[in-house]
Amino acid sequence: MKKLAYKERIAGRLTLVTSLIILVVFGIIYLVANYTVISNIDRELGLETDKHKGQIFLINGEIRFLHKDEWQEMEHSQIQLNPIFIEIVDLEGKSMDRSPNLRENHLSFSPEKSAKKEAWTLRIGASEVRQMQIPLFNGGKLEGYLLLAKSFEDSRELLNNLRNVLLILYPIILLSLFLTMRYLAGKSIEPIRQIIRKTNQITQSNLNERVPEAEPNDEIGQLTRSINELLERLEASLNREKQFTSDASHELRTPLSVLRGTLEVLIRKPRTSDEYVEKIKTSLATIDRMSATIDQLLALAREEKGKNLVKEELELITFLEEIVDEAAVEHNRKIIFQSQSGVPIYVKANEKSLQMILSNLIQNAVKYSPQDSEIVVKTGITHALPFIEICDRGAGILGEHLDKIFDPFFREKSVVDQLIPGTGLGLAIVKKLAQESGIKISVSSEKGVGSTFRLDLPIS
Repeated sequence: MKKLAYKERIAGRLTLVTSLIILVVFGIIYLVANYTVISNIDRELGLETDKHKGQIFLINGEIRFLHKDEWQEMEHSQIQLNPIFIEIVDLEGKSMDRSPNLRENHLSFSPEKSAKKEAWTLRIGASEVRQMQIPLFNGGKLEGYLLLAKSFEDSRELLNNLRNVLLILYPIILLSLFLTMRYLAGKSIEPIRQIIRKTNQITQSNLNERVPEAEPNDEIGQLTRSINELLERLEASLNREKQFTSDASHELRTPLSVLRGTLEVLIRKPRTSDEYVEKIKTSLATIDRMSATIDQLLALAREEKGKNLVKEELELITFLEEIVDEAAVEHNRKIIFQSQSGVPIYVKANEKSLQMILSNLIQNAVKYSPQDSEIVVKTGITHALPFIEICDRGAGILGEHLDKIFDPFFREKSVVDQLIPGTGLGLAIVKKLAQESGIKISVSSEKGVGSTFRLDLPIS
């Protein structure tokens, strides 16, 4: 089954809601008109009963009129202008007298409605009337009942005409509403169509293009900005992937070329045992370098997936003391731990992730600082947030390179020239782990003085 277009669904929903509102309004109009017409007739019947009540009496089963000639004359004129049907009955409901306009018909006898002076609708022959009934007393004794009715034909015709007009108008209004809503919905989603057309034109080859913003402050503008931000993230991710692939292939091609060259040299002619041992050691070193690069690439790839890390409460001071002691023994270096807080510091973090971050940063500090210099690991709380700092007295980093040191495979030329081992992936892994853990990482460095890496952690 084919789904309706979005504008038609919007128009249909709006029309449905509006149709229900109009239906309620039309119903209220009809009920108010019906109530008003009936109330007017009942009021007129009440006035008639009050008037005739003082002119008609029942005495010992006989009907007596006050000024009978005048009453008949007045009644005759009223019947001609505004038909009133009158009937007098005894206690059993037997007709004692009635107005000539009733002919052979009789009004309805209902003694229980007399006390309430309640009116009701009934049919007399082919006509519909509204009737009221009151008791007739003589000396405090109930002698009979006076029944009065007024024609309801004109009022019924008025109500029927109103009902028919409302029933005819209802579908016309609904159709007009649907067409209007459909047109307005189409105009409303036109900016979305433009966004769709533009996004369909954007491919991998022109990912730098953006969707133009029309009204920046409305929902369409917010949607446009969200799409543009998504395109920016996709473009940045694609560029990083291209750069990563290029750098990775370069980093792996170089040791492979060295290994191939070494092996080719070995098979050209017979060698001495010492030469074989030397070349094999060179090959093994090259293989170790490739293995380290591949391990780092795999670690970075795992972090690129953005897996959710399980965070638990961690006491930072004790945790850092253990990390520093293990690193000092492992690297055979003097690593000092300083706590600027006199109370325990609790943080929410993934223990293995934080341990890997610190291990990489401490390893870098050891690698790029002189053997006799100290490495300091600090912790404390500033502005209600825990922090960790890893400080070294190494070669430092140039200011223009501070924004690049977290990029995969980036290494300063001076470091490469000094043949300091490394793959350029350690800080990239640190950044990914920090982002996943909600840790803010920053660095300050001065060439020839040293570097300080700072981690601001979320508090528990």
